[in-house]
Amino acid sequence: MNAPTVEYLASAHKLEELPPDSGCEVAFAGRSNAGKSSAINALAGRHRLAFVSKTPGRTQTINFFSVGKHRRWVDLPGYGFAKVSKAEREHWGELISAYLTERKSLIGLILLADSRHGIKPLDEQLIAWFMPTGCPVHVLLTKSDKLAQSAASKALRDAQGLLARRYANCSVQLFSATTNRGVEEANRLVHQWLTTASG
Repeated sequence: MNAPTVEYLASAHKLEELPPDSGCEVAFAGRSNAGKSSAINALAGRHRLAFVSKTPGRTQTINFFSVGKHRRWVDLPGYGFAKVSKAEREHWGELISAYLTERKSLIGLILLADSRHGIKPLDEQLIAWFMPTGCPVHVLLTKSDKLAQSAASKALRDAQGLLARRYANCSVQLFSATTNRGVEEANRLVHQWLTTASG
């Protein structure tokens, strides 16, 4: 399928700054070095939609993008980056946790994890926060172009095994923003979520 038409809507640093809780949203989350901004840009077919920085942790707000009437992508702050102050890390944690557990329009979560390192404890914590909602989680194993095919296949099997053992309603795929590997597959899934939820 073609890349969706994606337009920036708003940013929020506090819960009270969030747009109205209506329509349907799919959120994107991941560690600060997982390549989240590059992945969002690849999915949108745009180079500068989400800010890509050589310094991890630059996304410090929840950023909303329109992908159609009453449908949104939501870029959550990256987590796990040590150079951010303790107070800011705690604020992000509270903000992300509240958003993931209380946002009624949120209908699915795309979690980005570096394929070379797999799903880490902080990623699992995020999934655990989200699981009670009953909404689906799809993991993109990013930067898969940096792995040989055998190593990439093992990373996928390992992630599939972990998710199957511990978490229901989770799927996973290999992804590369550099080579566009998995971009069409991921776009199709996100589109399906938003279309199904909005009726």
